[in-house]
Amino acid sequence: MRAAWAQITAHHKRWLFINAVVIAALANAALNALIAWGTAAPEDEVPLWAVPLVGGPSTTVDTVATLFILPFLTTLAITTTAWHEMREGKLARLSVDRSADPLLARLPARRARRGAYFGLITMLALGPIAIVLLIAFDFGDVSVGDFVLYKAIFGVLLGALVTPPIAIAALTDEV
Repeated sequence: MRAAWAQITAHHKRWLFINAVVIAALANAALNALIAWGTAAPEDEVPLWAVPLVGGPSTTVDTVATLFILPFLTTLAITTTAWHEMREGKLARLSVDRSADPLLARLPARRARRGAYFGLITMLALGPIAIVLLIAFDFGDVSVGDFVLYKAIFGVLLGALVTPPIAIAALTDEV
């Protein structure tokens, strides 16, 4: 990925800022808050732990699920956008030797598989850390409003972490 980062022009930086930072932050905040509210609205409180699908929403399960789902959906959206912009000639491809980069060499060509790849990496890398932090900070039972706010903030922060590398990977694709 270093070789790709080294080729980024001012035009790429502007595109990344608008698409991978601003638009992604707004979308992630809105979607995460909406999903959190939709799943937790009938509840009085959201517990730290609950059995998935049976016990209602829980902060831990929802956080770990978001670690997979957000990068998956982000990959579908930002890759489609980048490919479209490159096909239209509005954005230049980053020319890198993908075989020389361990992350890019393993990257699936199809969007859904690529999304699953990024989602799985993110969930496996950050899931244990997120669980430990939730337990360490004794997140406990929270109100639905606090849960919705937490999910909106978490979505923005996670998106800020994963969206730029996902976008850079898409910009190295041949379209």
